[in-house]
Amino acid sequence: MVDFHVHSTASDGTDAPESLAAAGRGFTAMALTDHDNCDGCARFLAEGRRIGASGRRLAGIELSIEPGEVYRKFHLLGLGIDPEAPCLNEFLDEIRAGRDERNAKILARLNELGIHISIDEVRRYANGKIVARPHIARVLVDKGFASDVKDAFARFVGDGAPAYVTRYRPAQAKAIEIVHGAGGVAVMAHPRYWTSDEEALRSGLAHLKDMGLDGIEAVYQANTPQETVLHLRVARELGLVATAGSDYHGANKPTVTLGMETDDDGAFLAPFWQALDAVRR
Repeated sequence: MVDFHVHSTASDGTDAPESLAAAGRGFTAMALTDHDNCDGCARFLAEGRRIGASGRRLAGIELSIEPGEVYRKFHLLGLGIDPEAPCLNEFLDEIRAGRDERNAKILARLNELGIHISIDEVRRYANGKIVARPHIARVLVDKGFASDVKDAFARFVGDGAPAYVTRYRPAQAKAIEIVHGAGGVAVMAHPRYWTSDEEALRSGLAHLKDMGLDGIEAVYQANTPQETVLHLRVARELGLVATAGSDYHGANKPTVTLGMETDDDGAFLAPFWQALDAVRR
């Protein structure tokens, strides 16, 4: 069992980093990948050591990246990073500023709809530096404007909804460079959300590999079996490493469970460890 895509209370998950470390105690490998921050990584790694978790544990991050023309959503996982790397933290300061600006605009749009929410109310749900749409959604639920987080996204803050606002997304090459500079492997998260067109997937990933992309999250919990087969095949054809992740968020995504099974964890992970060693040399 492995999981290289997990969120904690440091971003928009509902489980503490320590709880995640305990839940994945027997996993062969696991990474904490909160959105735009590494605030929970030290706690996650420390708890893993304290309880004697098996396998390897990695500090990670998930970054929202400019998707490129004709593509939809591009999230980049930085796996095995050094959370203290100066280049990474300077980069994250820029991203947080963009998030703060977006949050203010979302709340202004909600105000225009007659829904009055302050940023202080939203921050009560955010345990770390990152304040995001799921935190706004939870306030909407508490105030009776939505039945649950999913409903709040559909009606108010999700893509295309009345209070939706786009935000700053870093350039692809810059984000990959930052991940490498922090000693990590750069992996595209959930490629199913980037494009469903096979040729666009293959050509786009070939271009990203030229920029330095190391791999794709080919085994993803929300994939169809056909998508997993396709993503594994394309990764093999292009010489990209394949990773596996659940995108676990706790109660914020209640249908997603922690952990991903592979046929042989050792064989599946071997190319990834090689790529990580190469980046760190």
